[in-house]
Amino acid sequence: MSPKRLGPKEREGLGWLADHGLTPVARIVTPKRLRAADRHRRREVSGTSVYERFGRMIKYLGSKRTLLPVILDAVRAAAGAGAVIDLFSGTSRVGHALKGAGYRVLANDHNAYAAVLARCYVQADAEGVLEDAARLVGEFNRLARRADLAPGYFTETFCVKSRYIQPKNGVRIDSIREAIAAKSLPPDLEAVMLTSLMEAADRVDSTTGLQMAYLKHWSQRSHNDLELRVPAVLPRPAAGKCRAHCHDAFDAAAALEGDIAYIDPPYNQHSYLGNYHMWESLVRWDKPPVYGVACKRVDVREGGRRSVFNSRPRFATALRRLLGMVRARTLIISFSDEGYMMRGEMEAMLRGLWGGAARVRVIENDFKRYIGAQIGIYNPRGERVGRVGHLRNKEYMYVVTREGTAQERGGGVATDETPVPRARVEPGDTGETPVPRELVDPYTLPAWAAPSSSS
Repeated sequence: MSPKRLGPKEREGLGWLADHGLTPVARIVTPKRLRAADRHRRREVSGTSVYERFGRMIKYLGSKRTLLPVILDAVRAAAGAGAVIDLFSGTSRVGHALKGAGYRVLANDHNAYAAVLARCYVQADAEGVLEDAARLVGEFNRLARRADLAPGYFTETFCVKSRYIQPKNGVRIDSIREAIAAKSLPPDLEAVMLTSLMEAADRVDSTTGLQMAYLKHWSQRSHNDLELRVPAVLPRPAAGKCRAHCHDAFDAAAALEGDIAYIDPPYNQHSYLGNYHMWESLVRWDKPPVYGVACKRVDVREGGRRSVFNSRPRFATALRRLLGMVRARTLIISFSDEGYMMRGEMEAMLRGLWGGAARVRVIENDFKRYIGAQIGIYNPRGERVGRVGHLRNKEYMYVVTREGTAQERGGGVATDETPVPRARVEPGDTGETPVPRELVDPYTLPAWAAPSSSS
């Protein structure tokens, strides 16, 4: 697209990129093109900002990359929405897209690695961290090229005892992680650098996207040299300062208030802590004892950190309790047909909300299962055994509103061209308000989020 044909917002976005030393890709994301991506799904859409950005987030089971246009359309349809709660933020792909679309996002996840990703992609603002982040990326990449680096905990645990990453990159990760810890960076900047390191390690790993196991032979990408990049941090949206929290989902539901709540809970027996234990250890840098061939953190098998949503007998009761606590007038729930509840059971539960005043709309999406299912099932000797039951899944998105709201009475539906209203922002909200002490469990928080004894 010729610069002469760009509108004022596109030119402003390109100017902001140039000011911060970033390079836009050739095509500019416009509402028309975003709708086309929703229809055809021919290319990745990372948000509704005026430019696409280089770089990918970590590989993640249950990623909503292909569903972003659908989620954004559902959020836009809630007239007057300005603040969106994301109770299970994971990689923060959804929160990042919502922030790029102009909403004030309140992200939450109880795992430390996910809280760091949210602090980078949701809470941190480009104008506050990018200049320092670019400088530190250069410094750490120079450090990674030194010949005198010594192996440490990460190399021994994840490159020697196990084979997630090649030792040559393990020593680089050890050195950079120690350098980040030694600098005592401001919390948002530290989160950006930890995210940069996580994503760099993810680009040279030897897995199928899960850390329950690693490949029998080194993947092709694992031979590449580790290299940090500046994460795609967004400017602060017009709706106000976004937040990242590290609470139990129930505590977060009781404390956070927004116009919309996006809820994407775990839905089977596999915990995200167990699936991504290496990132948890890299972020927390507590160097814990490990167990098993996969070298998982010992707290993966301890009951105190296991989510109630990973229990089939307790799932429905837990979800009903959570939905009853959420403080938002519109709920958007993502759920897979591989989950503990069937579609009919979920719809019945949702229709019973708010004393039976809930209206439920279901959006169905079909997609491939994660790559491990495509590869097949193997025994410890590397021999293929059994047969994968199915290679495709259905992802249901339930949009729940109260009967009698302005939206249900035809009070207006937001379109791509509708400006996003400003969210309610508390006086003096600069983004530095501490987490309420009664909501904090220091065991599940990274060091930067844990309260001091005097708080």
